[in-house]
Amino acid sequence: MSKFDEREKGFEKKFIRDEELQFKVNAKRNKYLGEWAAKKLGKSDTDKEAYVQEVIKSDFAEPGDEDVFRKIQGDFKKASIDIPDSEIREQMSSLLERAQKELL
Repeated sequence: MSKFDEREKGFEKKFIRDEELQFKVNAKRNKYLGEWAAKKLGKSDTDKEAYVQEVIKSDFAEPGDEDVFRKIQGDFKKASIDIPDSEIREQMSSLLERAQKELL
């Protein structure tokens, strides 16, 4: 194997590790976000865990964070809870930072 091939394999492995780590960070952020939203929605402890799983799974609908944002936003609207979009986005951002600090 040439040095170029070895280097290419190394970059591929790094890319895979970075993607896996980013997936874990996003999943952790979504867990924290689900816990925050569940508290705002007044969920019981048993309902909270199921709701957190719904939030985590909502991230698989499409690439990016908009699917998670729409899930939380829609749930607040259904429950007639008036939380500005900016507050949801601020929570998403701060909880992402928290997850990154914990996992990186």
